Amino acid sequence: MDTEEFAVQVPHVEFVHRRWPADPRELGAIRAEVRRWLATLRLTEGAQQDLVLAVSEAVRNAIEHAYLPAAPDDSVELSFWTDSRSVHVEITDYGGWRAPSSRPTGRGLGIPLMQRLTQSVMIHYDARGTRVLLSHDLPGEARDLPPGWRRPTSLQPPASPTIDPS
Repeated sequence: MDTEEFAVQVPHVEFVHRRWPADPRELGAIRAEVRRWLATLRLTEGAQQDLVLAVSEAVRNAIEHAYLPAAPDDSVELSFWTDSRSVHVEITDYGGWRAPSSRPTGRGLGIPLMQRLTQSVMIHYDARGTRVLLSHDLPGEARDLPPGWRRPTSLQPPASPTIDPS
């Protein structure tokens, strides 16, 4: 198999990165963009809606809590990618972390909601900001390779056949 043939055999992987102003008026555009990203995957309508809502909640948290006081150059970034088994969306802000209140306030339900809507939620915060990674398994048929494709067994293309000079 030559290099060009190998490239055709590798499953399609998506990667997108985008930055928006940290402004609540951007939420509709962000949700529309996430829907567009998810449309190419073989997810159920319910799984797509769950992911859009989880991403929207993470973005809303970044907009409402990370930047106090708010400034015009505040931003939120989304990175979206797939691998052979899952879809991942990382939401990043460059503001400060505010721990959820231990007192009931009628708010603070965003993280539990994200945890119910996706299969994995990881949150990392430090002096640089906060990153929320949402992951959701692709359904079985979405993980299947198209007919005729073979799953590679190595990251390198197969070596060219050696020719015996004798």
